[in-house]
Parts: sequence; C-alpha cells; structure tokens
Amino acid sequence: MSATQGPAPAQKGPRAQPRAGVGRPPSAFRIGDPLDSRIYLLIALCVFALLFISWWAATVTGWVKPIFLPSPGAVWSKMVELAVNGTLLSDAGISVYRMLIGFAIASALAIPIGIMIGCFKSWEAAIEPFVDFVRYMPVVAFVPLTILWAGTSDIQKFVIIFIGTFFQQVLMVMDSVKRVPSDFVGLGRTLGMSETKILRRIVLPSALPGIWDTLRISLGWAWTWLVLAELVAATSGLGYRIVVSQRYFQTQTIIGYILLLGLLGLITDQSMKALERVFFRYASRH
Repeated sequence: MSATQGPAPAQKGPRAQPRAGVGRPPSAFRIGDPLDSRIYLLIALCVFALLFISWWAATVTGWVKPIFLPSPGAVWSKMVELAVNGTLLSDAGISVYRMLIGFAIASALAIPIGIMIGCFKSWEAAIEPFVDFVRYMPVVAFVPLTILWAGTSDIQKFVIIFIGTFFQQVLMVMDSVKRVPSDFVGLGRTLGMSETKILRRIVLPSALPGIWDTLRISLGWAWTWLVLAELVAATSGLGYRIVVSQRYFQTQTIIGYILLLGLLGLITDQSMKALERVFFRYASRH
C-alpha cells in the first residue's frame, strides 16, 4: 500500500429498515391504534341513529304492527305520560335503590375475599372450589327459594343480586390479584417489607384497576338480576311495570322501560369508565 494512499473506506452495512407502523399516523383499521375521541363519539352516535331510523321506518311503513313494535313517537308519548304522573320516576327510583344496595353488599364482601384468595393459597384452597361450585348454579333456580325465604320484599331482590354477582366477582378479583407480577412482590421482600405492607403498598395498587373493571362489568349483571327478580316477585319497580304492561298489551311501556334500562346501564357504565381515568391514571390504557 502506498504511503500517500489513505485507509480504505469502511464498508457500509445493510441499511436499517424502519419498523412497520413506526412513524405512521394512526389508522382506524390497524390493530391497536388509538382513535380520536371525536371520531369515536361520531361512530357511536351514527350506530344509534341507524338503529333509530330502522325502527322508525319499520313502524311508519306498516311493516311491523304496533302491537308488536310501536313507533318511536308512541313510545315517547307514553314515557312522557308516565313521567308526568310520577310513575316513571317512582319505578326507576326503587329499582336503582335495590340494584345499588344489592350490588354494594356483594362487592363489599367479594373484594376482600377475592384479594385474600389471590394472595394466599390456603384461602384459595378453602374458598375457590366452593365458589366454583355455586357459580354454575342458575340464578333463576334460586328465585322460588328466595321468595320462600324473604317473600317479595326488597331483601329478596338483594339476595338475588348477591347470588348473581358475588361469586363471579370473587373469581374475577382473584384473577386481578394473581396478575400482579411476582417480581413486584419479590422486590418488596428484598426491601424488607412485611407481608401486610406488600399487600397494601404493592399488590393493591397494581390490582385495583383490574378490580375496578370487575365492578364495572358486574354492575351490568346486577341490573339483569334485579329485573329478573322484579319480573317474578315485586309490587313496584321497572321489572314489575313491564309485567303489568304485558298483561294489558301495553307494548309502548314495555319498549320504553327496556330502553330506559339500557340508558341507565349505559350511564352507569360510562360513569365507571370516567372514574377509572380519574382514580387510576398510573394505569391508564389507550
């Protein structure tokens, strides 16, 4: 090699290829991509509008007889009438009260039991097999027994809601606790933390977002079991009014109350979602 000749240029390696999806704008048709909140709301409203238009078209054209499916206008008029005379508010108030009390009792017991089962194998061995055994029993089969035990009082409604939600909640809370990474618990032991402090400072903060999801999901079950109890044994409430309306072929009231139940469920569900973003910002998901 000549003294005046410089060093040979280094060979370039293969050009790095950009990873798929990196730097691309979000797409509504790419798995996992976020969606603008305004677009999300617009899509949701369009779906409801489409369903409403389909309902209106089916009734205004006479394709479906009013006895089977009344028009939106007829349902609205009937709901306004019930609201004015106080029936609607009374029925909704007693049903919301029953649902909230029954759900609160079930949740207050299910959360601590589920946490203990998820943390300690001794608790799991003692409780989980029994919970698995009971949760496969149909709740409907308990309705005659609860009427025998508590009559048609509010206690009977609480018992039905409890049976329908408690056992499912226990297992879902347990799963949320078990999903806490074992490395987190090991780190706590390395730092010399007691088991109680590990539970309070590590396990609970990690599991609480999942536990909150459990409550949000089981809240829908509570509404379902409440209406079941009111359909069979009640003298007031939304379910009771549906049964009475069925006897007199008041389809407007039946449809209106079903829509009201859906609206109440949607409000409670979205409220739980909003509170989740406030309470658990450290575990926010896109």
